[in-house]
Amino acid sequence: MLLRFTLLLLLFLTGCSDTKTTSWTRSINQLCENKPNCVSTIEKREQFSVKPFLLTAKGEHSWEEIKQVALQLPGAKIADQSDHYLHIEATSKVFRFIDDFEVEKKAEQLQVRSASRVGYSDFGVNRKRVEAFRNQLIKQELIKQ
Repeated sequence: MLLRFTLLLLLFLTGCSDTKTTSWTRSINQLCENKPNCVSTIEKREQFSVKPFLLTAKGEHSWEEIKQVALQLPGAKIADQSDHYLHIEATSKVFRFIDDFEVEKKAEQLQVRSASRVGYSDFGVNRKRVEAFRNQLIKQELIKQ
């Protein structure tokens, strides 16, 4: 019975995903869609918002350190980057889902957005990723608490 349930659940979860790489466009300045699989510092809607990342004096001059913190996130690899902008693809271990994690330095703060590329819900994974990023930046004194 447990095996049957597990197989059914596995089929359901993998059937809801598109294993092909979908096209991606820079989204750091866009609000989240109305699906619970995205969080952003520019969002005002509580379900999608995360509090601002205010840089310390050290953080204002440490873009490379900020980038290295982002690359320590589970499954992270650089997909695109430019001056003070970083797009990371974070791939999940089990199902190989790709989430897009973006960071951009704007004045004395970081704009951050993390969203699932496919599917409806992310079970809180993107919010946890953003908060793990925040905690590491605080430990390294790159952002204010």
